[in-house]
Amino acid sequence: MAPRLTWPVAAVAALVVLLAAACGGSGVDPGAASAGPGTSGTTHSAPAAGASSGPVTPPSTSSPATTLPATPRATTPVSSELPRGGRTLFPHYRLVGFAGHPNSVPLGRLGIGKLADRTAEIEKLAERYADGRTPLPVLELIATVVQAQPGRDGMYRARASDSMIATQLAAARQVNGILLLGIQPGRSPFLTEVKAYAKWLKEPDVGIALDPEWAMGPRQVPMRVFGSTTGKEINGIAAYLAGVVEENDLPEKVLVFHQLAPSIVRHESDIKAHPGVAIIKSVDGIGSRAMKEETWRKLTATMPKSLYPGFKLFYEEDAQFGPLMTPAQVLALRPEPDYVLYE
Repeated sequence: MAPRLTWPVAAVAALVVLLAAACGGSGVDPGAASAGPGTSGTTHSAPAAGASSGPVTPPSTSSPATTLPATPRATTPVSSELPRGGRTLFPHYRLVGFAGHPNSVPLGRLGIGKLADRTAEIEKLAERYADGRTPLPVLELIATVVQAQPGRDGMYRARASDSMIATQLAAARQVNGILLLGIQPGRSPFLTEVKAYAKWLKEPDVGIALDPEWAMGPRQVPMRVFGSTTGKEINGIAAYLAGVVEENDLPEKVLVFHQLAPSIVRHESDIKAHPGVAIIKSVDGIGSRAMKEETWRKLTATMPKSLYPGFKLFYEEDAQFGPLMTPAQVLALRPEPDYVLYE
């Protein structure tokens, strides 16, 4: 069965404006300023199986287990090395992570229960993916969340507060892992959103994850079209991160881009290797094991050598098609994933 181009249920929930949660101290800035139009998108069909075509129900919210000051902790690790040693990621490490937002259960694993429980869970799960490598836990916080409404600046996105990011980073450091700041940009350019987190990117254990299906053009609205980006745009972000690494003498930094269909990233061959940046293409297809493997083969067949392969599993959506793939089944994929993410 051919893979279908669908939105995950969690992604549909991402369109809910988190204004109510923000007023209650969620740490989301609904009116964060930015400049310029986003990238153009490609029109596609309906949202994910099981998603309503009517108004989206607001997701459940939960507060982080702890709160921290709005700046990085004083106990910042030595900037010249990764949390578990060394300055380069591959092939020594395999990254294994959870995605989500602390105020929303539908957005992924990081919104379920206590953050300390999630970090303990991901550390244990990462061990199952070692297979001769050193596992490196990852928390992929959806920091810039796409919105159903334009907001004050018309960009259809909201940004996480410093306090929320500090809490997630402290949790990652408890297990000697790394934090990735996920970006669903709406109409804002990706690079504008990346630069909004510039002070956090000076940390040795903070990287970026891009979600191009939510990158809208200047007249596009989330959920009416699938967004997209280009290899040139991703390459520009990699170049920016390479500059941050060089200027601050940092270890290699992660740049992930998620992709569920070829149309989501155009001209991928324009993505070049950059010193100090490990660029990961995360294949996000939803479905049964056979469907996900087909999507994997399709999206990795012509992958440039400048990229590392990543694979994403969905606890809820994949389960609708059958059992969730096991670590052994994921590790049997070729090429073997360097990053495995659960939502």
